[in-house]
Amino acid sequence: MELTTKTDSEGVDWRTVAEILKRVGMGYHDPDVHQKAFNASYITVFVYHAGRLIGFGRAISDGAYQAAVYDCAVLPEFQRMGIGKTIMATILSAVPQCNVILYASPGKEGFYQALGFRKMKTGMARFLNGDAKRDRGFTE
Repeated sequence: MELTTKTDSEGVDWRTVAEILKRVGMGYHDPDVHQKAFNASYITVFVYHAGRLIGFGRAISDGAYQAAVYDCAVLPEFQRMGIGKTIMATILSAVPQCNVILYASPGKEGFYQALGFRKMKTGMARFLNGDAKRDRGFTE
């Protein structure tokens, strides 16, 4: 399968970004909100198959010692093909000197553990929709 990987957001259809996030069960917003978030990120990655956006991810960072990964998603029919690993490898290569944190969707922790991530014991979160995040298994 021939894939194209880009680290710039030129030509991205932000409606598709929102649709993919919704389809994989992750939080999503209006397309213009995603555009703002990705454009403000330290590193972005977009993966295309035959011109179709099939996966993406991003990280925010100070570029010195801290980074956080967000919105790492791959369409279900393209999962388990190494695309998520490619996205994460590209992100991590942009912040090699940084500690990296992320939210894993419940049930996807093993994917990140295989990439060297470990569960945190002291992580804390203040979500705008706290009850929904608790109900979905993100918080206690």
